[in-house]
Amino acid sequence: MKKLVFRIPATALLAAGLIAICVTPVAWLAPGLQALYVLPLGYAYWVVRNRTTVTEVELVARGVFGTTTVKWAELKSIRLVQKGWLKAVKDDDSEVTLPAVRFMHLPALSLISGGRVPDPTVKEEVAEEEVAEEVVESEK
Repeated sequence: MKKLVFRIPATALLAAGLIAICVTPVAWLAPGLQALYVLPLGYAYWVVRNRTTVTEVELVARGVFGTTTVKWAELKSIRLVQKGWLKAVKDDDSEVTLPAVRFMHLPALSLISGGRVPDPTVKEEVAEEEVAEEVVESEK
């Protein structure tokens, strides 16, 4: 069975380490401020936990507080939201955020889903070929 996993890059964990280093001088000024270390730990947990797994049967969106599974039969469409992020729209019009999946991942989604998600790059290539053929014919 084909499976594709979209994750936040592991290099994002470097930011958690940098935040921990920056918090250290403040955290040891007074008793109780060590709780500031929760910030980089929470961020690291977010990076490791958030992911979307796509198989031929379903989409599994795993967030910080839970997991949502959407079968391909329940999927109405994929919606593009701000900054290129994607959401899955179910038959009942509820939306499921797809962590770490962006517009540039649509060709891979199309491949794994067996064409259930259309690949916008294929349509552009077909349109370019048609325009090129029309230009060649008009030059004759």
